[in-house]
Amino acid sequence: MSLPMLSGEPCVITAGAAVLGEALDAQAVPRVAVDWRPPLPGTEADLARVLADPRRAAANARAVERLTSARPVLAGVRPAREALDLPAGTFLHAGPPIDWERASGPMRGALIGAALLEGMAADAREAERLLAAGGVRLEPCHHHAAVGPMAGVVSPSMWMFEVRDAEYGGTAWCSLNEGLGKVLRYGAYGPEVIARLRWMGEVLGPALATALTATGPLDLRAMIAQALQMGDELHNRNRAATSLLIRELAPALVETAGARAAEVLRFAGGNDHFFLNPGMAACKVSADAARGVPGSSLVVAMARNGTDFGVQVSGLGDRWFTGPAGVPDGLYLGAYGPADANPDIGDSTITETAGLGGFAMAAAPAIVRFVGGDVSAAAAATRSMYEITLAEHPAYQIPALGFRGTPVGVDVTLVARTGLLPTVNTGIAGRVAGTGQVGAGLVTPPAAAFTAALAALAREVPAAPLPPAAPAGSAQA
Repeated sequence: MSLPMLSGEPCVITAGAAVLGEALDAQAVPRVAVDWRPPLPGTEADLARVLADPRRAAANARAVERLTSARPVLAGVRPAREALDLPAGTFLHAGPPIDWERASGPMRGALIGAALLEGMAADAREAERLLAAGGVRLEPCHHHAAVGPMAGVVSPSMWMFEVRDAEYGGTAWCSLNEGLGKVLRYGAYGPEVIARLRWMGEVLGPALATALTATGPLDLRAMIAQALQMGDELHNRNRAATSLLIRELAPALVETAGARAAEVLRFAGGNDHFFLNPGMAACKVSADAARGVPGSSLVVAMARNGTDFGVQVSGLGDRWFTGPAGVPDGLYLGAYGPADANPDIGDSTITETAGLGGFAMAAAPAIVRFVGGDVSAAAAATRSMYEITLAEHPAYQIPALGFRGTPVGVDVTLVARTGLLPTVNTGIAGRVAGTGQVGAGLVTPPAAAFTAALAALAREVPAAPLPPAAPAGSAQA
């Protein structure tokens, strides 16, 4: 009797250490490489416990269904003091909680600028003394159903995009986008920065609010879906989405903003990142729809404050799990280089949380001109994210992948099992307060944030019920 395995040419399968495959290649031995990685070190027991949780499969199915079926619409623009009930002397910031002492340079610069904008200090030195003395209360944007790009600083007089979820009824908020370069969100606070913010509060915000009253709510989910098919990934490339938004707003602005219409349209049209902020709020309200599902290991927030990277998980309430923020690797502006870069900062990783940004780079080949790398690497980054996510987004599709849905719903158990970490593309802020933007690139989040969340999930798994006691007097096996 002939066995197929013995009668044909042998085929070698290699997995794990690359040196084994390389040795076979050197001998011209045909092989099939399997991309296998061991779980992240120290996670084996936690993984076993969480994977055995009987609630997990149904909980994750429910959470990811809510995330992908949310219907974010742009409903209005309002001042932060009104929208968030934000009192004088309270500033919001990006990322997990942080105080002045641990704040990075760009975070400090943005807080100084906000104090100057609010008239709480006459100059930067006075603002710094005020902040160092605890004269301003600091709270994360995420604690107020809000998100902010880069430093993410929000003060009461700043205007906010209001995004509502037409499916589940939630609301999320994000500030208005200033553009690139020397702007508050990158830690700049010079006179031109403050003058621009005042114009945004006096002209841009009210004009947008009036225009949105005329148009009614705008479907952001549809705009995002269309922009993906026009070459955006909706984190660092928003050119198509910005154009789509302006097309919807322009007639109403012309009709309602009077002599200011051209000024407003010129600002929005000259800022390719104008859509980033309402897009972030759309991702926030979608991810928030998936919160609070007991037993779910779905990540509902990823955020950075320039010092720490943090995640929140659906089944773990509002707790943060953190690790040190890394320095992005990318392209730099002018004479700036890696020594000028601050560690990763901003709430804009909410886009990756919702299946966009770094997870959708295959849709945006031109993004490599902004963050570095090449087109094949961008596509590979998207493909790898399918390994750590629970679903493919039914509305957000990638033409280059045969209209496959973007990978969405990061699962901390899949991160631990594969050792793969989320792909994030980002702007790079200068580490010295007041510098502004110095580049853009890619960054890898710290594994510690995900393993800490996994350990907390393991502690939340209900104990297995004991078998029922045998009736008194019955025989025991």
